[in-house]
Formats: sequence, C-alpha cells, structure tokens
Amino acid sequence: MSYSSRSRYSRSPSYGSYSRSASMSRSVSRSRSRSLSSDVENPGNNLYVTGLSPRTTKKELEKHFSSEGTVVDVHLVVDPWTRESRGFGFVTMSSIEEAERCIKYLDRSVLESRIITVEKIFSSWFL
Repeated sequence: MSYSSRSRYSRSPSYGSYSRSASMSRSVSRSRSRSLSSDVENPGNNLYVTGLSPRTTKKELEKHFSSEGTVVDVHLVVDPWTRESRGFGFVTMSSIEEAERCIKYLDRSVLESRIITVEKIFSSWFL
C-alpha cells in the first residue's frame, strides 16, 4: 500500500498507527459564532438543578421551586428515547432575589427522595 496525499488514511508519526484524514471528519461546522452578548449572559435568575430522580416531572420541579417565588420557566433535560429525566434541569425565576432564595433554601433539599443541588448558572457555561 502506498501513502499518497490522496489516501483516506495517513500514518501517524507518533504512534505508528493509521488515522482518518481531516477530510473524512463527520463533524458539522456551526454557521453562527458564539460570542459574549447580553442574550447569553445570565442576569442571575437562571438556576441549574441536579440530583433529580429519573421520575421527576416538570410540574413537580415547578411546584418545588414555586414555594420560594414565581417560576418563569422549567427545562427538564430528558433522554430522547425513554423520555425520563437525565437527572438535571434548569429553572428560571422571575427575579434575582427569588433565585437567591431558592439557592439558599432549596439547595440540598429533598425532592422525590433525592437530595437536589441548586446553583446559579454562570455565563461561561454557554461558551
């Protein structure tokens, strides 16, 4: 087998093994660039919730957080095939004060026999 520039495989000089060339990459490039802008930054009312049971529903999560203020949005991350919770989600409160109250009183609280963690989302998570 000869190693020409048109070969699908190139010899890796460090390991002596073969690897696929960059032209065979299956990655998809993004047409949008990600930059810090006001729509990406967290004003302080978005919360990251982890430690959730796979049986937790959006309604139960909303009910749990509504004890500390007005819940604007709940996004429960679910498995695409089983539709069960992946164990974490995001809750948006109506104000920063309510979000801080949720962190203070709901962090390490029990929801469906599980201890949950509540944290503020940092804008660098979106980069």
